[in-house]
Formats: sequence, structure tokens, C-alpha cells
Amino acid sequence: MLFAQDIGIDLGTANTIVYLKGKGIVLREPTVVAVNEKANPPSVVAVGNEAKDMIGRTPGSISAVKPLKDGVIINSEITSDMLKEFIKKVINKTPFVRARVLICVPSGITEVERKAVHDAARDAGAKYASLIHKPLAAAIGVGLPVTEAVGSMIVDIGGGTTEVAVISYRDIVTAKSSRIAGDDFDDAIIEYIRKKHNVLIGERTAEELKIKIGSAMSYDGEGAMDVRGRNLVDGLPKNIEVTSEDVREAISEPISQIIDAIRSTLEKTPPELLSDIVDNGIMLTGGGALLRELDKLIEEKTKIPVHVAPYPMDCVATGMGVCLEKGNI
Repeated sequence: MLFAQDIGIDLGTANTIVYLKGKGIVLREPTVVAVNEKANPPSVVAVGNEAKDMIGRTPGSISAVKPLKDGVIINSEITSDMLKEFIKKVINKTPFVRARVLICVPSGITEVERKAVHDAARDAGAKYASLIHKPLAAAIGVGLPVTEAVGSMIVDIGGGTTEVAVISYRDIVTAKSSRIAGDDFDDAIIEYIRKKHNVLIGERTAEELKIKIGSAMSYDGEGAMDVRGRNLVDGLPKNIEVTSEDVREAISEPISQIIDAIRSTLEKTPPELLSDIVDNGIMLTGGGALLRELDKLIEEKTKIPVHVAPYPMDCVATGMGVCLEKGNI
């Protein structure tokens, strides 16, 4: 027997989070797919955590692929296959034919990009798919008064995009979707170490540096990490020490671009709503909100209080969950 399931999917560049109506968040895994390139056609070998563990460690025939870049789908077929596998995990192999899916998208995507997301959900087996803008879902998830005629500002820093939006009375008043986000922090760290030490490190190492010792401003208890990369002079492994200051310097440019996006959005905000934001502050969500001292730096640059949401990585999925539980799909 087939029966309906209502599912919310926060399909992010770095991570995918799935909310199942009546159960809450049931899956949180990297948006990564391991593909066997020798198969005809190429076949999916693993998805999520299992696929991420293969990055940089697979034979030539197996490649670890990120099917989204800058918040949009770049490989529709692989995205559909990944969604199928994730959905199988969360609904225990129950037939998915009648599932209804709510899926989030960046506020700045084109109609073509929206269609790619919709088609990927349908190809994965959804009977019905609807889309919600990521900053609106994040605002609902964190409990901002989105149904009132009050200005709220949300800054959602994901892996591929940073969504800056002012929301009032159930809609986005003004927004900016910047394709500078957490993945750009990682790329900047890789490039900085290449230039400073002539050593190439991998994506996983860069992400680990960002999480363990990264910050937007100096902080008490700063440290350093020993990392291993490939010496670009002789091609041999080389150990180097990377400090918190190194990481901060490396990511300063992408952080500046995110702050510019916030300022630009504030400049376009109607005065009455701007006054609300000054009173209530800016809310940070997404994985990027976890970067140490980022809230303090944004507050210093904008002169507006900044708050980091509790569980910032879950806000979008939680917001979709609120919509699902109320039947708004």
C-alpha cells in the first residue's frame, strides 16, 4: 500500500538536512556523492557521510562529486540519485510515490535553476514538490515574527551561498543572495597556505582548520594546528604549523564580502523596517554562523546588535518543518 509522506529537504551545497513530518529532523549528511565513472552509465556508489569519507582517497575510477555549487544544482541526475538514497534512509524503504516534498532554494536563483531543483525532486520520486526561499525558512525556524508587519533581518551563511534578507508580514521585502559562503572560506585557506608555505592541503584539512582554530576576530585561547600537505617544490609530504592568525588572515576577504552584502541590503531597507532591525538586531543562521567572533565583527561594522541562532545549521530545516506541521505545502 502506498501512503503520503510530507518531507522537507534543506538541500545545501555542503550539507543536506531532511525533516519528516511528525518526526522532526531525521537526516543530516554531507551533499556528496561517490560515482563510479567506469560504469556505463556512471553509477552512484555511496552518498552522504560514506561518500565524504572517500574524498581524496578513491581510485581513479571512483570520484567524489558535489552535485551543487553556489547553492544551485550543477548535476541534476546525480542530485536526483542522491535524494533517492537519502529519502530511502528516512522513510525505511516505504514507497515514496505519493510523497510531498518541500525543498528550499536560495532567494536569488533563476527560473531555470528553480526548475532544476523541482525536477530533481520529481525525478527522485516525489508526487508533488514545492519550493520555499531559504532565508524565509530560516527566519521561521528561528522564531522571528515573520507573520507580523515588523522588520526582521536574517543572514544565513551556508556552504555555497549567503542569504541576506529583510522579512516583514510573511514575505521578503529586500534580499541579496551572495555566492560567497563557507566553501569560500575553505578555498581561501587552501590558497593562503599554498602562497605562504608552498604547500597544498586538501578540502577536509582546510575545513578542519576553519572549525578548530578559525575566527573573524582575535579571541582568547587562540591556538595553532600541525597539518600535513604536499610540498609543491619536491612533491613530498610536509608538516607545517598553521595559527589562528593565519586562518583569520586567509578568510578576511570572503568575510568582508559577506559584510558588504549585509550593508547593501540594509541600504535598500525602508526606514521603518530598518528601525525595527536596529531595535531587534540581525539574526545569524547557517553553518557559517558558527565561526568564532563573526557576530562581533558584523556588529562592529554595522553598529547593529547581532545574534547567533541556537542550532544555526538546523534553522532552515526547522522552518520547513513548521510549514509541514501546519500543512503549508
